[in-house]
Amino acid sequence: MHSSRRRTSAVLLAAVLALAGCDALRDQKPGSLEVREARLTPAADGAELVLDVDCRLNGPMSDALEHGIPITLRVDVRADALVDRRHVELRYFPLTRRYQLRDVATDSVRSFPAYEYLTDSLAALRLPLPRSFADLAPGTRVRVDVGIDRDLLPGPLRLPAFFEPAWHLRAPEYAWTVAAG
Repeated sequence: MHSSRRRTSAVLLAAVLALAGCDALRDQKPGSLEVREARLTPAADGAELVLDVDCRLNGPMSDALEHGIPITLRVDVRADALVDRRHVELRYFPLTRRYQLRDVATDSVRSFPAYEYLTDSLAALRLPLPRSFADLAPGTRVRVDVGIDRDLLPGPLRLPAFFEPAWHLRAPEYAWTVAAG
């Protein structure tokens, strides 16, 4: 009789702790990500997307970054039928105590001594785009979406990142119309 009550109490306690854990996951703030400004500029081989991104990582993402796990921002650019995707990797190397910002497509890397410099560098992000983006007609609507690419996390983090709201960081779509001349 006593073992039955203990077992029932243990199951009830486990259920309460599991529900409390779920509430803790729901209460995690996802940080913030916002595109403050975006524009296209001409470049030698096509166009360049100039972004001003405000990125504030929260606890789990900050912890992952501080332990050397790269956090990748996915940048989708759309204009009419044109679509281009870029990836920007934020990384920390604990042994050298350096932060890096890497454009995955060009493999260009910028290095910083502090996290604040890394996030500040996102305010002047420049990403090359194909020539077709340089030839957009005036009045064309251009849209930019920026978010954390959870698919590029290491395998063991993908499942928790799928369920934890803190990893669902995405900026509201930023859009503008190409001006004449």
